[in-house]
Amino acid sequence: MVKIRLTRLGDHKNPIYRIIVADSRSPRDGRFIEVIGTYDPHLENGVKIDADKAKDWIAKGAQPTDTVRSILIDAGVINAKKSTQKTKVDKKKKAE
Repeated sequence: MVKIRLTRLGDHKNPIYRIIVADSRSPRDGRFIEVIGTYDPHLENGVKIDADKAKDWIAKGAQPTDTVRSILIDAGVINAKKSTQKTKVDKKKKAE
């Protein structure tokens, strides 16, 4: 399966990440298919991503990791889907 995930770059205690498309069996910092963006967690607006490439890979069936999915939602590349998972608050409301 193809995943959209992060690979780590940068210095000790100063990480910078690339957003890459890679086979799920390859190591985190190993072989990848394509770089589609970067993410710097130290900057307020530290996401630079090629939205067209990201949408294209998702359309081809690539699955973003949870972290990358939240980055893509924050960048406005994909829409957030409402979770169908029940939370403790939902269960308490039903009990009342």
